[in-house]
Amino acid sequence: MILDSFRIDGKVALVTGGDKGLGQGMAIALAQAGAAVAVTSRSGQAGATLEAIAAAERRGIALAADFSTTEPIDGVIKQTVEQLGRLDILVNNAGIIRRANAIETTPADWQGVLDVNLTAVWALSQAAAQVMLLQGGGKIINIASLLSFQGGIRVPAYTAAKHAVAGLTKALANEWAGRGINVNAIAPGYMATDNTQALRDDPERNRQILERIPAGRWGTPNDMAGAVVFLASPASAYIHGYTLAVDGGWLAR
Repeated sequence: MILDSFRIDGKVALVTGGDKGLGQGMAIALAQAGAAVAVTSRSGQAGATLEAIAAAERRGIALAADFSTTEPIDGVIKQTVEQLGRLDILVNNAGIIRRANAIETTPADWQGVLDVNLTAVWALSQAAAQVMLLQGGGKIINIASLLSFQGGIRVPAYTAAKHAVAGLTKALANEWAGRGINVNAIAPGYMATDNTQALRDDPERNRQILERIPAGRWGTPNDMAGAVVFLASPASAYIHGYTLAVDGGWLAR
């Protein structure tokens, strides 16, 4: 039956930044589809996410990791495998955004965004792939952005990083597709999360954004559920190097 191909029973997923927002929504969706799930956060606390994973009758663990450096990465992968038995799915969701005019963007802000949003994605993918290749395959899902396609306003470092994530997704897919690893990405549209709070609090900017979205609303973490389960499941077995926009139709305008 076709619906069976969307199940991921017995699989183990790692979702970075899974304590809130989009990461939390995707971690819960993966658990509901059958996976055990490890989630990371800076604090190592993810109580609400773990409660929802438990409600789905799946095992969940929370791990502390600050991806402003690559130092935690080997430990996160090792702990996931040791505590949950394997690693089949990696969702590179953790990210930061710093808004400033390009002329005022500091070297520290530029580097800080690239460290979390790009370098950590690369290093996590490489470390996870080493495990997945030994297991015979896996799924890596990067979280890109509409700014993987567009330039944005006052977010030069974020835009550069997210363009690079889309390119990295293709590069890794080219190398690993023949070895059983699917590497794809999801590009969320304007989502109601902490990262967009400032935009939603600005009446004029909020109005402009909503007028541009054909669906007429901000997205929610629940809107990511179908896409992440699809890309994590056998249903997407022949999809490699693709960035799927979940944007309410924004890119179609």
